[in-house]
Amino acid sequence: MTNTYDLIIIGGGPAGLSAAIYAGRAERNTLLLEKGGYGGRIKDTSEIKNYPGTIEDTGEGLMNKFKDHAQSYSTNNFIRTTVTGITKDDAGFLIQTKRKGDFRAECVILDTGTKPKTLGIPNEKEFVGHGVAYCATCDAEFFKGKSVYVLGAGDQAIEESFYLTKFANSVTIIVVHEEGHLDCNEVAAEAAFNNPKINFIWNSTLVEILGETKVEGLVLKDVATEEKTSVSADGIFFFIGMTPQTEIVKDFVEMDKNGFILVNEKKETNISGLYAVGDCTQTYLRQVVTAASDGAIAATASERYVKEKRDLDAILNSDLRKITFIFYNPYEREQIDKVAKLAIEYEEVYKVYRIDITRQALLYHQLGIEETIAVAVFDNGKLTEIKNYH
Repeated sequence: MTNTYDLIIIGGGPAGLSAAIYAGRAERNTLLLEKGGYGGRIKDTSEIKNYPGTIEDTGEGLMNKFKDHAQSYSTNNFIRTTVTGITKDDAGFLIQTKRKGDFRAECVILDTGTKPKTLGIPNEKEFVGHGVAYCATCDAEFFKGKSVYVLGAGDQAIEESFYLTKFANSVTIIVVHEEGHLDCNEVAAEAAFNNPKINFIWNSTLVEILGETKVEGLVLKDVATEEKTSVSADGIFFFIGMTPQTEIVKDFVEMDKNGFILVNEKKETNISGLYAVGDCTQTYLRQVVTAASDGAIAATASERYVKEKRDLDAILNSDLRKITFIFYNPYEREQIDKVAKLAIEYEEVYKVYRIDITRQALLYHQLGIEETIAVAVFDNGKLTEIKNYH
């Protein structure tokens, strides 16, 4: 037997946990599925100082507060498992998992996050855990008193390099740009230039990792001259960007060319009832505060979606034979007056429902209507006509 929920959240990062908090407050029967640890990648951050109300905390500490809050609601259920597939039918969504069986829900929120980008250079994959790393907070202690290199020059790379200096004797940052040009913010750049443990190799990229069973050296290439140089190293940390973990829906939802899910202001995907939040979406800022906002928006929007869907189903499957929906934008004053007149005309024959598209847009989008004012006429539950009055 397949267990059915009001809402299923896939992923327990800050966005997913925030969604669970809002769903819990609404007393919705909610299931959160997480394959690893709750909190997402922010758990690996040693210092949080930019989340409102939090003067200072660790990423793990802040996420434990998120998790405890979400788990305080009796209507929220948490299961550790890997989601292997998502499909949709007339009954809603079917979520398949690796070992915990299948689950159903009327709507789903995706919070699948990202993973570090890899270069696929020689020995990168083979030496993961043996000198190749992607998280300073996780692995810095293994490099006490050693010489490590960092690939990348953005905010994450510089932040992680500072953390590494607490353990390593020296941290050398490999930068593809000309001398003095980093991709991070100016404050971090200035601090990095003044840190005696941080060195830079400019105009360079990494082409090979040397060693027998672990990292012993690196081959660097000058991007201007293409000259290759070998250097000794005990470890290499990669901070060259993130890849969205959206493989399970790659043939299901619309994405940009990099695999980030496209959503609107309500965090809706192109699939009705399916929402996406956090780092896996095409968003301007990937921070805990924006992720938490995403989760709150998606949970609220999904609740309204379910109510609107049920209301529409009840109307279209009722004993009413002739029904008319008038779609309008209440922020256009002239439309309000025109809708009132249209309603009087149609009420002679039809049961009329006025639909404010800023609050209820499900049927409006399902019918492919793009203008207001628009009228959709149904006879015995079937659409017979759409008229535009703009």
